Amino acid sequence: MSFLVVEKPRPHVTLVTLNRPERMNAMAFDVMIPFRQALEEINHDSDTRVVVVTGAGHGFCSGADLTDSGRVPNIEGLTLPTVSMRAMELLDDVILTIRKLHQPVIGAINGAAIGGGFCLSLAFDIRIASEAAYFRAAGINNGLSSTELGLSYLLPRAIGTARAFEIMLTGRDVDAAEAERIGLVSQVTPGPRLLDACFEVAERIIGWSRVGVEMAKRLLWSSLDASSLEAHMRHEGVAQLYVRNLTGNFEEMIRARREGRTPVYLDDVSQKSPPQA
Repeated sequence: MSFLVVEKPRPHVTLVTLNRPERMNAMAFDVMIPFRQALEEINHDSDTRVVVVTGAGHGFCSGADLTDSGRVPNIEGLTLPTVSMRAMELLDDVILTIRKLHQPVIGAINGAAIGGGFCLSLAFDIRIASEAAYFRAAGINNGLSSTELGLSYLLPRAIGTARAFEIMLTGRDVDAAEAERIGLVSQVTPGPRLLDACFEVAERIIGWSRVGVEMAKRLLWSSLDASSLEAHMRHEGVAQLYVRNLTGNFEEMIRARREGRTPVYLDDVSQKSPPQA
């Protein structure tokens, strides 16, 4: 059985399913390495405009696999400290690969997102949860720290510092209803409708300009690292001028509104002038 399933259920949408339900899709290297490789391939798939990631079975991802973590490749001759660093880097790369993807990534959080699974969910651009979903920063529950895979960086930026400190230091569960209330997820839906809800959001995104969507994703993420409001505003301004001056998207939108139709964005400067009869 493949631990990862990649399919295209809708035009321009790629669905990636972590497929180890008997282990609640735990982050064994046998799962995470193919997952990262699949994401890298999707990144260069020009037909894919939106990526949806979910888990098989009742859990989204239960974090580290405490029974069988799989094998870290290329570690022959290395000592335990170095192997441990290589292992963490492999998992870090999954988070960073999601962030760098050209396409927006929607997390369909179908169940428990625990420990590393919580971290993984925070890497997605949009999170939609089923009513059965819940989140737990589990490191603290295991006698460790909850700080892993960017959690202490991403969570405060998603929900604010006060809530992040409380959730990470207590290790308590955040259910779907609370997750929606505090902005951890954008919406909660009954389990049978979860993927349809994600596909509906994806369809709306696909209707916009590809370059506009990609630029918005880049700017939203880069805002988290901005040194100042002014510096980020300069960055935003250049991005806006890039799309405005190097495509005819704005002109196409004006024509479409005047003609009462849906715009067709080609992300091409040729649309600045109407086609010749």
